[in-house]
Amino acid sequence: MAKESSHGRAAGTHRVVVVVDENSNPFELGCATEVFGLRRPEIGRDLYDFRLCSPEPRTLMRDAFFTLTGVAGLEAADEADTLIVPNRPDIEVPRRPAVLDAVRRAHDRGARLVGFCSGAFTLAEAGVLDGRRATAHWQWADDFRARFPSVRLEPDVLFVDDGDILTAAGSAAALDLGLHVVSRDHGAEVANAVSRRLVFAAHRDGGQRQFVERPMPDVPDESLAPVLAWAQERLDAPLAVADLAARAAVSPATLHRRFQAQLGTTPLAWLTGERLALACRLIERGESRFEVVARRSGLGTAANLRTLMRRETGITPSAYRRRFGPGAG
Repeated sequence: MAKESSHGRAAGTHRVVVVVDENSNPFELGCATEVFGLRRPEIGRDLYDFRLCSPEPRTLMRDAFFTLTGVAGLEAADEADTLIVPNRPDIEVPRRPAVLDAVRRAHDRGARLVGFCSGAFTLAEAGVLDGRRATAHWQWADDFRARFPSVRLEPDVLFVDDGDILTAAGSAAALDLGLHVVSRDHGAEVANAVSRRLVFAAHRDGGQRQFVERPMPDVPDESLAPVLAWAQERLDAPLAVADLAARAAVSPATLHRRFQAQLGTTPLAWLTGERLALACRLIERGESRFEVVARRSGLGTAANLRTLMRRETGITPSAYRRRFGPGAG
């Protein structure tokens, strides 16, 4: 039996509600619970008010592994600030009309919608993805396109943030998207704390590929871990891809292939992302001089910092400081 969150909803606490329907995947439910539902003593406050709800008093989970009971009724979805919609592997089975109506009502009143894995089918069937960007698990990409041609499917990425509607490719990508949402809501420092609590490596950028080839290495030193750790300690230095390659004792072309195979991204994109994450942490810790933030994070100039932050987070460094800096919230 599952129990809904028993702690009261503090004033202004963002409420996350997960709709669980028959044959829903338990893994993604667990991801949502771990990221949004647990108390955060390591942070000193609860980040979200979290609830589960279902259209039925008893809900058979995927392949009847277990039965979920003791959660709120579907009316709880009407109180969600963020609604995580059902994801289930039987994509050809229509979703319950009551569930689709709840999704539409949430969208109409401005709630944020999240779909993990096949949750994109639920969102599309509710009609809220028409003309919008989304992703789903790669094995269902052709089925999704055939059924929902008006949705702009991006089948190769881990997750898509389209503002008030976010979708993840499934399974582990649900954790990546969940941590992305925490970062968007509470800043990079808090998201990193949640990641450490999960013993989950720094979450991956949404634009990385879903399927990354991981062949068995011929020699044990092909892992990128040593060079990544080395670079993370020197982000303020004028590092270039050639420096990373030299540290790894390979050519730049070989390094590029290994990044694509092991991380699904390029060395330059990884390095820029790490520097931007460091810049966000510096702002959150109270550094108000953006030229200092840019220099200490290796981004060079305040102008470059401003350009990258607007591109990657959608807001300026000044707005980021107001939202996540000391005294914010």
